Amino acid sequence: MLQRNLLYTAITRGKKLVLLIGVPYAIDRAIATNTVRERRTSLAELVGGPGGT
Repeated sequence: MLQRNLLYTAITRGKKLVLLIGVPYAIDRAIATNTVRERRTSLAELVGGPGGT
């Protein structure tokens, strides 16, 4: 979960205020991790899109 894209998404979704609560090392690590791993969700199945039945 310590990935730059997920941290960016969390921060940019805030409308008025964003508080980052955690260990500074973890936030630094998320910023430094630029690789994106495949996210396994069942969203396609839930909405009936490609791959869903």
